Amino acid sequence: MKLTAPELMNRLKPLGVMPVVTVAGEADGLALADALIAGGLPAIELTLRVPGAMEALRAVASSRPRMLIGAGTVRNAAQAAECVAAGASFLVSPGFVPDVAAYSASESICYLPGTATPTEMETARAAGLSFLKLFPAEVAGGRGMLAAVGQAMPDFSFVPTGGITLDSMTAYLALANVTAVGGSWIASGKDIAARNWEGISANARAAVEKAGQHR
Repeated sequence: MKLTAPELMNRLKPLGVMPVVTVAGEADGLALADALIAGGLPAIELTLRVPGAMEALRAVASSRPRMLIGAGTVRNAAQAAECVAAGASFLVSPGFVPDVAAYSASESICYLPGTATPTEMETARAAGLSFLKLFPAEVAGGRGMLAAVGQAMPDFSFVPTGGITLDSMTAYLALANVTAVGGSWIASGKDIAARNWEGISANARAAVEKAGQHR
C-alpha cells in the first residue's frame, strides 16, 4: 500500500528505527521479514543493490502484510515504477533524484531522498519534500548537523542513515526533527548471508527496546 509522507511518519515514529537491508530472493526476503517481525520491528528499507532484490521486495510486500516495506537505492523513475508495482509503500534514494521526485508526486507515494547539506535540503523542498533522509549521516555531521538544521529550518523531518549504531541511535532520537533512524546493523550482510535469523530478531528487539526508552 502506497503511503504519503505524513502516513509514513506516523508509522515510523512509534518504532524509532528502520532496518536498512540488502537481501536477494524470495526465500531469504521472507525469512528476514519474519525475523524482524518476531523482534517487534515490522519495517524495512530493502535496497536494490543486488540481483534478486526486486524478487525479495515483491515476495515480502505480497505475503507479509504486517511489514512496512520501502524500496531503497532507487536511482531513476523506471526503478521507482517497478518498485511501486512490486508493492513498495515508500521510495528511498541515496541522493535527490528529480525524476523520482516527480514520479512519486504523480503517484502520491512518499519519497525519502538522501540529503547531506542545507542546499540539497532546500532543493528537495522546492520539489515539495520536507521529510528527508540525512545520508551518510555520520559523515555529513551527524547529530550536530541535524541540531543546527533544526534551528535554521525547523520544518524538515529526517530519517538519518549511515554509520548509526545501537549505541548512537538514542542521541539522534532525542532531536525533535528526527522521526526515526535507519540502521544496517540490525540485519547485517554477514548475518543475512549466514541466515542468522535469530540473531537478527535479537538485534531488532534490542533496537525497539532502546528506541522506546526515548519516545
